[in-house]
Amino acid sequence: MSDRERIRTTCPYCGVGCGVVASTDGSVTGDRDHPANRGRLCSKGAALGETLIDSDRLLHPLIGERRASWDEALDLIARQFGDTIARHGPDSVAFYVSGQFLTEDYYVANKLMKGFIGSANIDTNSRLCMASSVAGHVRAFGEDLVPACYDDLEAAELVVLTGSNLAWCHPVLYQRLAAAKEAHGTRIVVIDPRRTATCEIADLHLALRPGSDVALFGGLLAHLDTHGLCDRRWTMDRTTGFGAALDAARSFVPSIGNVAALTDIPADDIARFFAWFATTERTVTCYSQGVNQSTAGTDKVNAILNCHLATGRLGRPGMGPLSLTGQPNAMGGREVGGLANQLAAHMGFAEADIDRVRRFWQAPRMASRPGLKAVDLFDAVLDGQIRALWILCTNPADSMPRASRVRDALRACPFIAVSDCWPTDTSRLAHVVLPAAGWGEKDGTVTNSERCVSRQRPFRAAPGEARPDWWMLTEVARRMGWEQAFAYATPAEIFREHAALSAFENEDGHRLFDIGALADITDEHYERLQPVQWPLRRGASMAGTPRLFGEGETSARPLTFVATPYRPVAVPVSEAWPLVLNTGRLRDQWHTMTRTGVVARLMTHRREPMLDIHPTDAEQLGITETGLVRIESPHGTTTMPVRLSTDQRRGEVFAPMHWNDSHSSAGPIDHLVGAAVDPVSGQPELKATPVKVEPVAPLWRALLLKSDASKPEGEVYWSRAPVEGGHAFDLAGLSELPDGVDSRAWVLRLLGASPGAELVVYADPARATFRYASIVDDRLEACLFIAREAAALPDRSVLVAALGAPLTPEARLTLLSGCSTAADAEDAGPIVCACFGIGHGTLCSAIAAQELTTVVDIGRTLRAGTNCGSCIPELKSLLRDAQAARPELADA
Repeated sequence: MSDRERIRTTCPYCGVGCGVVASTDGSVTGDRDHPANRGRLCSKGAALGETLIDSDRLLHPLIGERRASWDEALDLIARQFGDTIARHGPDSVAFYVSGQFLTEDYYVANKLMKGFIGSANIDTNSRLCMASSVAGHVRAFGEDLVPACYDDLEAAELVVLTGSNLAWCHPVLYQRLAAAKEAHGTRIVVIDPRRTATCEIADLHLALRPGSDVALFGGLLAHLDTHGLCDRRWTMDRTTGFGAALDAARSFVPSIGNVAALTDIPADDIARFFAWFATTERTVTCYSQGVNQSTAGTDKVNAILNCHLATGRLGRPGMGPLSLTGQPNAMGGREVGGLANQLAAHMGFAEADIDRVRRFWQAPRMASRPGLKAVDLFDAVLDGQIRALWILCTNPADSMPRASRVRDALRACPFIAVSDCWPTDTSRLAHVVLPAAGWGEKDGTVTNSERCVSRQRPFRAAPGEARPDWWMLTEVARRMGWEQAFAYATPAEIFREHAALSAFENEDGHRLFDIGALADITDEHYERLQPVQWPLRRGASMAGTPRLFGEGETSARPLTFVATPYRPVAVPVSEAWPLVLNTGRLRDQWHTMTRTGVVARLMTHRREPMLDIHPTDAEQLGITETGLVRIESPHGTTTMPVRLSTDQRRGEVFAPMHWNDSHSSAGPIDHLVGAAVDPVSGQPELKATPVKVEPVAPLWRALLLKSDASKPEGEVYWSRAPVEGGHAFDLAGLSELPDGVDSRAWVLRLLGASPGAELVVYADPARATFRYASIVDDRLEACLFIAREAAALPDRSVLVAALGAPLTPEARLTLLSGCSTAADAEDAGPIVCACFGIGHGTLCSAIAAQELTTVVDIGRTLRAGTNCGSCIPELKSLLRDAQAARPELADA
């Protein structure tokens, strides 16, 4: 393949499913022909080429720490699984898989576990993000269906974003919505406890009490009925259960005042929202993790769906409920039955479905009941019920709630296999590690949030001996005796079987998930397959179906209202645990940072984890912005920097989910998060953990630059970010500095100094300032700068430029004694525009000095916001703050 050959593929990040044009030289652009993004990319997508780094990749199978052959590793996995099943039964083994699987990977894993091993103990990290939406859809529609599509965002007159920080979590959809608002005046309501970047385009922000969504949407349903705004003919013809759902809503929300009391939202704002929803037919409601990650997540979803069913607002342009998935193929995994409580092709564990799938697969021992969901699965590993576990393409040692308990479970398990691209905290606990092909190397399909199937195509060779996940699973299945059923040679063969199963005994269209039109496609057609939405029934148009439940469309079963009684969060705050911890995503990071954490510019927006807390709460607790805080829950404790923010509700704090043990001593935050789950979906409550927070006064601060990523030792807070030529560590001492011989040994360990390296020291004990440099062949290998306050540390940009560079005697002196401090340097501040490296301070100065009033003005002056556009919400926030400070601009 020529470096100039351009391959159309799909982004591996969120569920938007953006089209990407990539080439082997690492260049990446948005695909203008893909319907999801039409050429747009976010900051993460635009930096995909910079993640194609092989230096830290897993390149060969490992047994323990020993390199092994593929045959040896696969034989061991097959033997361990086979022996465990023979001794303890099929439910003694399990798979834990990922929404970053391709559909073909997912299909093989699900078929192997449920049809041939004979257990449903296969669950996915989508349990942590989408399970409540799945359960809500099944209860309302009889199947996991998303009725609306992305185009509805542009056709709507009102868009309600609930539990969704669209600007950071689905940035391309945010850009589409912002453009629609600019062009058509779309009204936008954001429902979120926090004021997020998405609120920059909101006409109304409802900062509700965590967990109170059911009260809000139950109140809306009651309001619609009271004012005669329900579509009674539509509900009578096409739905069932309306009366019971309405009775449940009225039982706890007899008035707007009662809704206000339960949600902690001003009554006037609730009335405004209800009036807008009631009078705007073309309304889309988008929901994501803030709704799903709750012990009432399924009821929240159904409370939303009830309002759309009551008004008949689905199936037509510009209206409908739209679940926004968190991962690139969460939807594809749901199609093939990747969750423990599903079978394949949107079938469940009804007797007829079990029989149908058994006959299609010719399965020797078909699972007959749901398996263990993620939280229960890892509990079963810890107590010895599950004795062999294969984890593929995910990192539960960091991402699962009660992460410390999950790590204990992995250590206790007799056999763990892990397939991944990079070493992770999970792979370090495995008995067998398999090197997996990554994005740009894998071949298959994914399905995005609007049911659009797209191809992921390879454009580079997998490094070392890395292989696709479907191939590993197939090879193990063959070794366990099922050669004929797993005789796949290409992903196209797997896809054809998946498509055929979706249409099998589905002639009456009882299951709306049907891609039977693709069951007989040739390899050539599969290779050039264009993005297309399902259903795609045999004999029907290949154009796909953008919306479900449209006019004239019949359904094999009525749509169902679900009664959703209100209940608060599972574990309330108390005197011992007075604050509510919310966790979530940041703009430029992804999951546990195994991919985005290697890109230097993606670490400039937020280079370390911070706990956001309201200034009033901080003042009462004696917390200052320059200090650290210790956060403790019943499940764990950690220490991190703090950020004072009025975007937080009082009594609540927020921490990012991304940092793991490899990037910060503060990670992972899921050490603190509890594991209470939704009783229907099994999804854990990741956004409402009671905690206590107390200030920590660091005794010293330090900046460490070195070529390797080894962790600092001792009682020290640290965070690591990649920089050109190495890694930069921010350090804060939690104990006094060592002295004498101990001090020199400690410094050498921190520096990771090479044998024979020259150690240069500059010390000013009176000012508590110490500077060390490790020099090899007159080049700076590493340096460590220690001071009482962070402002007295050197400007890191100067040091990064010197790392690995030759040092003259004069440069040595300047580096150690005359280097400007962070306080002396021009304060560019945290990076806002990652594409062009434009900082907060630079932007504020330019806005003030040049009287910039629009994002376009900023773009012309500094280029910020002119590439991927992910920073535009923050640019708007800076402009708003500047206008508030200058009344003459606000009045103009």
